[in-house]
Amino acid sequence: MTETIKIAYLYEDLMNTYGDSGDVKILRYWLEQAGYAVAVDNISLDAPFDAMTYDFVFFGGGQDYEQTVVAKDLPRLKDTLTDYIEAGKPMLAICGGYQLLGSYYKTATGTVIPGLGILPLHTVFKADSRMIGDTEFETEFGLVRAFENHSGRTYFDDKAQLKPLGKMVQGYGNNPDDGVEGMRYKNTFGSYAHGPILRNDNIAKAIAQLIIDNRAAVTA
Repeated sequence: MTETIKIAYLYEDLMNTYGDSGDVKILRYWLEQAGYAVAVDNISLDAPFDAMTYDFVFFGGGQDYEQTVVAKDLPRLKDTLTDYIEAGKPMLAICGGYQLLGSYYKTATGTVIPGLGILPLHTVFKADSRMIGDTEFETEFGLVRAFENHSGRTYFDDKAQLKPLGKMVQGYGNNPDDGVEGMRYKNTFGSYAHGPILRNDNIAKAIAQLIIDNRAAVTA
């Protein structure tokens, strides 16, 4: 009997900027190539959610308005997502989803959108310095090529706890100052890379393998 891998797509209807849903489609392809069936659930506003019943969680990007809407619903997910992340289960958060795992996102008007506060990072919006264009960065999985388009600048509040996903070769990444892109904490990844990022086979296959390995460890 074919095993089914369950993917939770957080706020697919609201957080899907720049084709981030492509990341889920690509993961489905590689997991099916490995012999698994894949089921994807859209977890949107007010939908029940127990993260620990899933093998992978995806959280895409959105504009300020959508992030504000999602931020109001997010607190109910904090405990289950914290348990999931701390258990070392795999998650990928892109742009707005990445930002909302942190403590807050400050908009251009100075409005502070609270994040989940699971990870020690924060984001500040700079309207006069949008970071847009092709991006390249070196990761533990090899070179990643993607596209970034954001005004939010993300900073780590605890650099001992978080490590960057990659070192910049071209583009801005988290912010113009630190020379790094994204974040990894245990098996949770955050990134500003659209395109989608998993069109890079090296990182797509690595995350697919993490999902498979984690499932095997849980079911052993």
